[in-house]
Amino acid sequence: MSANYDLIVLGGGPAGMASAIYSSRSRLNTLVLETKRKTGGQPGTYHDMENYPGVPETTASELMENFRTHAEKFGTEFERGEVKSLEVNGFEKVITTKKGEEYRAKSVVIATGAEPRKLGIKGEEEFKGKGVSYCATCDADLFTDLDIVVVGNGNSAVEESIYLSKFVNKITMIVIHDEGVMDAEKILQEKAMENDKIEFVWNSVLEEIKGEGLVEKAVVKNIKNGEKTELDCNGVFFFVGRVPSTDFLEGVVDLTEHGYVKSTKQMETNQPGVYAVGDVRDKVVRQVITAAGDGATAAVMAQGYIEEEEYWHNHVVNSDKPALVAFWSVTDQESMDLISQLEGMELEDKGYKFIKIDTYKNRLISDRYDVEEIPTLLKIESGEVASKLVKPEKEKIVELI
Repeated sequence: MSANYDLIVLGGGPAGMASAIYSSRSRLNTLVLETKRKTGGQPGTYHDMENYPGVPETTASELMENFRTHAEKFGTEFERGEVKSLEVNGFEKVITTKKGEEYRAKSVVIATGAEPRKLGIKGEEEFKGKGVSYCATCDADLFTDLDIVVVGNGNSAVEESIYLSKFVNKITMIVIHDEGVMDAEKILQEKAMENDKIEFVWNSVLEEIKGEGLVEKAVVKNIKNGEKTELDCNGVFFFVGRVPSTDFLEGVVDLTEHGYVKSTKQMETNQPGVYAVGDVRDKVVRQVITAAGDGATAAVMAQGYIEEEEYWHNHVVNSDKPALVAFWSVTDQESMDLISQLEGMELEDKGYKFIKIDTYKNRLISDRYDVEEIPTLLKIESGEVASKLVKPEKEKIVELI
């Protein structure tokens, strides 16, 4: 296994897998670094999947296995490891795991997703793994023919309750809203309402979990009148949103106040060559299909970034000749005139490399050298800017050469 890659994807959910597929298929040496033994991210913990286009009937785990198989077909490598740090040193990005393993890449796609949100309710941490769960697919079988409580009323909570109903005796969903009001999609609400095993407690929140060694009771509080009720149960499942897995990114890339990665429509972060995709980025819609789209976009952008950087390093930074770099645009006549003028000056014979940078296609290099107006001409020697001319006149160019 090589520790040096063109692209490293942090996370093996649908966004990360899509990045890996597109990257590997473009002949980039690609690694997926995943914390869990099994790839799949958040969807890997779900069961039924009914809204992925072209796949009307499948399970989430089957779909994610297909994603992985697809990535492996094109040569994607997979390793397990929890990321401790990401260091960006220009074209080189260094990833260190909590076990001290080090990986280097030219580009990185952050697809670390989000973890289940914990409410900090009394007894929640105490009974974790002893009746408290955040994953229906993982733990449903443990509650066969038992009574459980589900906290949450969004899509995940309802979908997972429907799945859990195949195993348990009874489900009581604790809903903070008025009767009949839920955050889940209408079609999911209807399915839950029609399920004989699912009951609802409205205008309520879970206040405490009790038991001797294992979960035995859930204390529910009505937010309208303050009345508290103890429900007998054997388990409590929480589906109340997720928290982005971005602790290791603080001070590395820009984050929102809630910890999500700030990124552009092209999935770019504030660090060149570092992209964010899926649930870890600040976005509105969080679905498998949108995550996959994010991943594909990031891989295409990363490929372009790597090509631009390699060209720049090979022909300019590491060149044994000084380079004259002209920043231009096909939409700017003055810059096109400059290109024609320079092309007629036989720069190669004078010991220069002549490089043309289209500012529309290559924003990265333009931004790096603070090119705000075109045409701009840079003279670069030994990787450093020796001279910079903005809208240069012919005599200034002659002096520069």
